[in-house]
Amino acid sequence: METLLANKYLMIPTYAWLISQSVKVLWILVREHRLSPRTFVRAGGMPSSHSAVVTALVTVIGKLQGISDPLFALAAIFAAIVMYDAAGVRRAVGIQAGILNRMLDEYFQSQKLSEKRLLELIGHTPVQVIVGGLLGFTLGWWWA
Repeated sequence: METLLANKYLMIPTYAWLISQSVKVLWILVREHRLSPRTFVRAGGMPSSHSAVVTALVTVIGKLQGISDPLFALAAIFAAIVMYDAAGVRRAVGIQAGILNRMLDEYFQSQKLSEKRLLELIGHTPVQVIVGGLLGFTLGWWWA
């Protein structure tokens, strides 16, 4: 267990996730004046923990192994795919869920049926991805 906890390639991205998820809770507390502990384990929101994790990993690998290492290239491509997905595909799914939820609201106003809402906050805006990436880079550079 001690060896695992000393693994910077694993622990720094994990810390990036913990910090970014904690920032999401604080972000909602400041912006909406309410405490939302559930936000800590949900996807979406400011900042992107997906971006923070993958950029922390890329940064640690680049700093400790060098940017000419094949593992750095693999991690960088992986990070680009994850960040594109967070701001692209997953965001589109969230927008579609919002539209479907509004359609369900209209339908259920005239019917007496049980309603199951779709999760709308799945993806990230480009700003959330950039902020998450900056957070991950900063933590990776600082702690590696």
